[in-house]
Amino acid sequence: MAKRERFEKTYSQGTVNVTEIWVDTKTGVNYVFHASGYAGGMTPLLDKEGKPVITPVEND
Repeated sequence: MAKRERFEKTYSQGTVNVTEIWVDTKTGVNYVFHASGYAGGMTPLLDKEGKPVITPVEND
């Protein structure tokens, strides 16, 4: 049985200025990653109420 990765990329845009959405497969929390050149950062993706966006995940 293949081991499931902890993070799964669900969205990607750009080549030099990259924006991606990653989902934690254990908790379902979504993270936004942005990189421009040699700099980059990742933070939880928040909804309009300031709460983390959570994708339902299957428990193994």
